This record gives sequence, C-alpha cells and structure tokens, in this order.
Amino acid sequence: MTGMPVSVATAPTPVDPFATPVAAPSHFLHHLNPLTKIAAVVPAMVLLAFTRDLDTPLAFIALSYLLLLAGARLSRGVVALLFLAVPAGVALLTFGFSIWIDDTLVSDTPAVLRIGDWVLYEGALAIGLATALRLCAILALALIGGLTTNGPDLVRAAVQQLHVPYRVGYTALAAYRFVPRFGYELSVIRAAHRVRGAGGRWGGRGPIARLMRGWGYIVPLLASGIRHAERVALSMDARAFGAHPTRTERHLVPWRARDTVFLVALLTASAALFTLTWPWLAA
Repeated sequence: MTGMPVSVATAPTPVDPFATPVAAPSHFLHHLNPLTKIAAVVPAMVLLAFTRDLDTPLAFIALSYLLLLAGARLSRGVVALLFLAVPAGVALLTFGFSIWIDDTLVSDTPAVLRIGDWVLYEGALAIGLATALRLCAILALALIGGLTTNGPDLVRAAVQQLHVPYRVGYTALAAYRFVPRFGYELSVIRAAHRVRGAGGRWGGRGPIARLMRGWGYIVPLLASGIRHAERVALSMDARAFGAHPTRTERHLVPWRARDTVFLVALLTASAALFTLTWPWLAA
C-alpha cells in the first residue's frame, strides 16, 4: 500500500525465494533485465522480415548462437534443439517453401530434381533457403530472451519499468502460475486413476487408450482448477488487491548499467551486420 514508511524488515528484496535458482555469474544473460533482452532484439527481428539474402540471417543466427553459448545456462534438451532440431527444421522449411515457388520465376536456373513433369529448380531452393533462414534467425533472436527469462520477472519488469498497471500485470502473473499448478494437479489425478484402476477397457498403451483416458481427466482437472481459482481470488482480495493505485514491491527487477551496456552493444552489432550484409546498400 502507499503512504506508509518502509522499514528495513519490509523493504523489497532483490531475490525472490520462490523464483528459479540463480544462474552462475558467467551466465550473464540470466542476470539482465527482461525488457533489455526484448528491446535489444526486436528491431533486428522486424528488419529481418524484409531481407531476401542469405548472408544477413546467417550472420544473426551466428550472433544469437554466440550469445546463447556464452551467456545462457543450456540444458541437453536446449542444445539438441539448437544444433539438431533447428537445422532439421531449416532443411524441411527450405524444401517446403521451394515447392511453392512459381516455376516461371526460376525456370532460367538449373534443375536440381525431376519427378515426371515436375521440376525443382535451383532458384526455388535458394528462395526457400533464404525464407527458412530468415525464420530461423528471428527464432534464434527470440531465444536470447526466451531461454533466459522467466514469466514472473518479465511481468515485474513491465510493472516497474514500463508502468503497466499492477492490476493487469499481477493478474497475468497469477494466470502464469496456473500452468505449473495444472501440471501438478494432472499428475495427481493420473496417479489417483492408476491406484483405483480407472480406465476399464481403455487401460492399454495405444493412442486410442491414451485419448480415452484423457477424457476422464477433464472433469476432475476442471474442478481442481475452479477450486484453485477461488483460493487465488480470496487470497488477492484478502491482500486488498486493486484497492490502491500503486503497491509496494517485494521483489525488484531493476534496470542496471549492464542492461544499458548490453542494449547499446547489441543494437550496435545489429546495425553493423545490416550495414555489412544488406545487398541493397551495395547497389
């Protein structure tokens, strides 16, 4: 609430005890303000949508991967995503986009593949590859913040730095907390069904059995969600949520000098890459 002095005991703490474990100092991306990582990549993501060459998205993919490898805490699954799933996705998108290209636009290029009367031209593959790399570059830039930011910190930063009304921000934060809660409730419901032998003739392992068992989870999961929503609403009401224009913060997400340095550095690097690689500048 406002208008009351803040003592040392009630001052906002720089660490949220319920947040994810603090990353090592070498993982600097995790220690940046969430808004910094968004503001630093959005201009490049917008401009990448208008590029048509191969060099520009490749340069931004390399820059994004370099930042992630140097400053992010990467699990084995994330590493597999970056170095296996993403290249495979680029290959599939390249072929998928290339077969949509009008043959009259690329008929003057060499043929790469012939199946009956259908011909895949080299020019179509080049256009498909450029489009796939463009999407991959945008995704890679988004992963800089996506892999190193949690939802609660993003909401808190929006409330504290962008002055988003806390009624909106913390309502979104409460909704974000519902996701892991639903996952936990679903695991409890599944365990309860297994203990009771529920499922009947749909107790097998096939896809149809999984689908039919899933229908049995809907009603108890919905009831559990309603009970949890009622408890959250009562808790927020007991804390006078929405009764005052502003509220004090228990957990601060400040904008520090390192955020400014990172923002300026990444914007400068993006401008340099566009200057060096955009074909229309040479023309």
